[in-house]
Amino acid sequence: MIGAYEKDLRFWAEEGTPIDFAHELFADDLDRIEDNMMRAMKRVPVLGAAGIKRVINGPMIWSPDSNVLYGPHPDLRNYFCCNGIIPGFSQSGGMGLMSAQWMVDGESQYDMFAWDVARFGDWADKAFTKARVGDQYANRFAIHFPNEEREAGRPLRTRPVHALQQALGGVFGLNYGWEHVQWFSDAPGAKDTNGFIRQNWFEPVGRECRMLREHAGIIDISNFAKYRVLGEAAADWLNAIFANNMPQTVGRSCLTPLIGVRGGIAGDFTVTCIADDEFMIIGSGMAERYHQRFWNMVPMPDGVTFESLTDAMCGFNVAGPKSRNLLQRLTSTSLATVNFPFMRSQRIELSGVDCIALRVSFTGDLGWELHCKTEDQLRLYEALLETGKIFGAGPVGGRALMSLRVEKGYGSWSREYSPEYWPQEVGLAGLIKLDKDFLHKNAYLAIKDNVPRETLSIVEILDVTTADATGGEPIFDKTGAGVGRVTSGTYGYGVNKSLALCYLKNVKVGDELDVMVLGKPHRAVVLAEPPFDPSGAKLRG
Repeated sequence: MIGAYEKDLRFWAEEGTPIDFAHELFADDLDRIEDNMMRAMKRVPVLGAAGIKRVINGPMIWSPDSNVLYGPHPDLRNYFCCNGIIPGFSQSGGMGLMSAQWMVDGESQYDMFAWDVARFGDWADKAFTKARVGDQYANRFAIHFPNEEREAGRPLRTRPVHALQQALGGVFGLNYGWEHVQWFSDAPGAKDTNGFIRQNWFEPVGRECRMLREHAGIIDISNFAKYRVLGEAAADWLNAIFANNMPQTVGRSCLTPLIGVRGGIAGDFTVTCIADDEFMIIGSGMAERYHQRFWNMVPMPDGVTFESLTDAMCGFNVAGPKSRNLLQRLTSTSLATVNFPFMRSQRIELSGVDCIALRVSFTGDLGWELHCKTEDQLRLYEALLETGKIFGAGPVGGRALMSLRVEKGYGSWSREYSPEYWPQEVGLAGLIKLDKDFLHKNAYLAIKDNVPRETLSIVEILDVTTADATGGEPIFDKTGAGVGRVTSGTYGYGVNKSLALCYLKNVKVGDELDVMVLGKPHRAVVLAEPPFDPSGAKLRG
């Protein structure tokens, strides 16, 4: 049997499968896969003399990323999806089990976000879908590399700073439909190279990281999901959803987990009290429609409104030891720690742009998040970049942010945080307040005293020279027993270490392990704490 994923694919039934279609086949059309057949005969010569007994040419169902479209539709009630299953024999049984669990128990036992229908929004229109499906089909069995960004169907959604970021040498990736800078090259027009070892972006990303750690950096964080909750009972509603106590004082922020149906981590958020009856929530942008299901699980009190601001607002993180001096040039608001402490917020004006400023930073360094109206994004970015020159600061991309947050040991949604992991396994149990009711509290109580099955840890990989862990690599102890896996891996340019966040079991601080980078064991050691600013002195300074 010979099967082919030809380059010359054809779309069928674009307006919907005919109601009377069952399992009919199309005409043979062997000319379309002739190149594939010739390559097969070259590889297995006996095929050239075997002859053709039967041709099967029928339709296949594809999604934009070739994964199943699965789960409750975020915008409909009692409408469950399990569509787009391509290799039915290998996937249908598992999808049937996961679907049954979700429908009966309210959540599947495994983190299925990569296949969740909520990973797409209305932005995934027909043109985008056709372009991505065509690319996925034609490259079904191509070698795919870590950090690979495919260009089909792009650009789809851009923000006002896109053209300027391009001119600055920005190399973009796709995040929930948005073009988002991954790194900045020395000249416009650069593209990623792809491979399993360090690529052309390795040194430029290093320059961005070192610039931020030594001076300051300006990171576009517009992809974060942003929400506004208004109303006299807004705090009551949020306290009924989130596991932490909501801030009661204007200008204060808190970090809080969202607990899943089985007691795991369904999300992590920063919640800020903007006014007596107004709160701002910041979370994972790609999980916005996924989290929509949780908002709908708790009845909203009369007079309370919930609004997504993700499209209406953009944001920047300005971080690094000189970030305060940089921003102080642009505002009359005092940014001194005594006036603007860590985990506080204020409405401030920066170079004539109204912003909500939060004293937090995903880099783990001194810094502020600045959120403004989308129409003001370009003006704010230009002001930050121009003033940044005085302090040796400049633009920083997403890959540098990945390196910076791993140096600090910060977890990320869909990598370190997911419904599969218990709060005590990820280090978030201390943020859960049991003196109140919150969504899925009973599920958490059922597992809260369980011994962690594995623990989120950080390791230094000691003998890598050409590649770093990227995520998914297995980890073994010195006896050869499997003890965990990498969730995020990168080179820590600020600490000059190859690092990995990972889940480990049956190990302790200082143990030597083997991390399988490029399929080969690389010596690693379990660290007692993140290598960058473990005490948080810089973050709070």
